[in-house]
Amino acid sequence: MATIKNIIFDLGGVIINLDMPRTNRAFEALGIAQFDRIFSQLSQTPLFDDFDKGLISEQAFFSTIKSQFHLPQPIEALEQAWNAMLLDFPAHRLEQLLDYKQRYNTYLLSNTNATHIRAFEKTLADHHSVANLQPFFNKVYYSCEINLRKPDKAIFERVLQENGLQAAETVFIDDTLMHVEAARSVGIHAHYLPKGHEFKTVLDDLL
Repeated sequence: MATIKNIIFDLGGVIINLDMPRTNRAFEALGIAQFDRIFSQLSQTPLFDDFDKGLISEQAFFSTIKSQFHLPQPIEALEQAWNAMLLDFPAHRLEQLLDYKQRYNTYLLSNTNATHIRAFEKTLADHHSVANLQPFFNKVYYSCEINLRKPDKAIFERVLQENGLQAAETVFIDDTLMHVEAARSVGIHAHYLPKGHEFKTVLDDLL
């Protein structure tokens, strides 16, 4: 394997802890029975992809859910339910990111949306006194800001091309297997991070 010079990190489940069932329970409390099943069905429509790609507004996203399920609650209640999955940024992970940034070119590549960004940046500010994730990486890529989403190969190609990176010199860490496979298809050394595992353990074995 070529000498690794670059590391691309996923966000959810890799750097920030997630608990998807919390969002399921929150929407069920609003009146959507078996939200996890419905969420899976809705995910087959363009709604979530378009939101993650920044192709529809927050207002349009939540208004669609509100109208489809005839929810009486205000949009703010739906936003809170949607954000319920977002937990904490363990301090040791943020410290590790700063350490890797000193030795490698590091990038964040996340499928996320404006609502989640606003929520987790508040968590960073409240608990770590930083406004956003920019200080921890050479560059941050959010799907909603570049209109591309994993597992599209184009999103990986964009990160490589914009930063002059060689795929063979690049490692990618993600907790979703299809994203790992997509990165591998463009020549990146991609590695799956199982739930409950730390990215440092994977990287220590590689670097």
